[in-house]
Parts: sequence; C-alpha cells; structure tokens
Amino acid sequence: MRSYKLYAALTAIALLGLSCSKVPITNRRQTNLFSESEMMNLGRQNYTKFLQTNMVVPVSDPQTVLVKKVGNNISKAITDHLKTIGKQKRIAGYVWEFNLIKDDKTVNAWCMPGGKVAVYTGLLPVTKDEDGLAVVMGHEVAHAIARHGNERMSQATMVKAGGAVVSAVAGASASTAGYQKAFENVYGVGSAIGQLAYSRKHETEADKLGLVFMALAGYDPSKAVDFWQRMAANGGGNVPQIMSTHPSDEKRIKDIKEFLPTAMKYYKKPVPGK
Repeated sequence: MRSYKLYAALTAIALLGLSCSKVPITNRRQTNLFSESEMMNLGRQNYTKFLQTNMVVPVSDPQTVLVKKVGNNISKAITDHLKTIGKQKRIAGYVWEFNLIKDDKTVNAWCMPGGKVAVYTGLLPVTKDEDGLAVVMGHEVAHAIARHGNERMSQATMVKAGGAVVSAVAGASASTAGYQKAFENVYGVGSAIGQLAYSRKHETEADKLGLVFMALAGYDPSKAVDFWQRMAANGGGNVPQIMSTHPSDEKRIKDIKEFLPTAMKYYKKPVPGK
C-alpha cells in the first residue's frame, strides 16, 4: 500500500512538472492539467448557447461598434506582442468574438477560453468612455490569456483527488462530461455564466496583464485608477459581479498605482487621426 501511494505521489509530481507553464509578462509558474483545445471547445459551445438565450445588441448600434473596436484593438495588440516575445502558441486556435449584451442591471463582462467576450450594457455607464472600456476588456481578456480558468479547474481537481491526481485527471480527460462539469464549476452555467470563480491572486494578475494589454493597444493605463474608483462608488451596498472576488477597492487601486510605471513602458500613444 505504501509503495502504491509513493508511486501515485511521484507520478502526480511528474505530471505536474510536465503541466507547468509560465504566464506571459508576469512569468508566474502555473499548473494546467486540462487540454487547452478542449477548454476552447467548451468555451465556444457555452458562448454560442449564451448568445442564443440572451439579447445581443445589434452590430449597427454605436455601443456595439465601440465594444468591437476596443476588443479588436486589444486582441490585435496582444497577438502582435505574443509574436514578438515568442509566445504566440499561447493563443493558438483563438477566434476572437466581442458582443454587447442588453442587460442594464448587470455590471459585468467576461471572456471565455478562445477569446469569446461578452460585455453587458449595465457596465457602460461606469466605463463612460473608450479608455474605461479598455480597462475592463483588457482585464477580462487577461484571464483567458493567463489560462486562469484551466488553472482553477486543475486546482479543484487536485484538491478533490488528493493522492489520486493522475487517475482523476485521466478520467476528466477521457470524457467530455468530465470536462463540462469542471468547466461549469468555474465559469458558471445558464443564467449564472460569467460569475467566474477566480481567486484574488488571479484577479490581481489580470489587473496587471490588463494594464499592459490596454497600453499596447494605445489606451492610457493610468485611466484604470479612475475607472476602479467609479466602480467602487457605483457598488454602494451591492457589490457588482465584476468585483465579487476581486481585492478590496483600496488594495486594488494601490496595487494598480504601484504597477503603473511598468505598464506605462508598454504604452503606445495612438497616432492622431487614426
């Protein structure tokens, strides 16, 4: 029995070693046990279902035009940067989509694996302008680029399985149902989709990556301070979904201010008239 447990533990450690990678820009090591291609496949499926059961604002609407503009600017900047640093495989298979959802009561936005983004109309009064929108979209896209969903699923699997990590992962990898269940636990399902169970560590990392991404796209990262101050004021007694697992307002703004000098190094001011 002891030899079996030792074998299982050593095998698990070996598997974790093979599954380790580094998040771009922050270079934090992470363990992702799930297939990223399957993550993107589930992202596409759930995103399609979500769009079919929610009111999507027409592409001709000025607000939708703005959402798609900011999304395209950020996704292009990310693609170019990852190519420059030799990390383009990080987004292999991505097919970016940006949609505005008609829901004035929901102050939220999210991004599924593979670049599937939803922004709710309830968020726009708080973002106010293009820079404010870039703060949020940069942050949400950062979760996908950093593969935080995969990491959260992997962490939950390891905690649940204990010493039997290998068999648990193999079981999940062998069935779409296993993936689906783990995916839903992190990303939500049905009307609860977008209520992502990210850790505060992931939220802080997404803040940092988001600042860099918006800077690369030509948006001033210092505007993030103004946005999060507005978001804090908007919360009142009810915490908006987008802030439910985030660090406290004071800590977030403090951390953002401390990281701004780094983010500003990536800032590419837009060419006038472009």
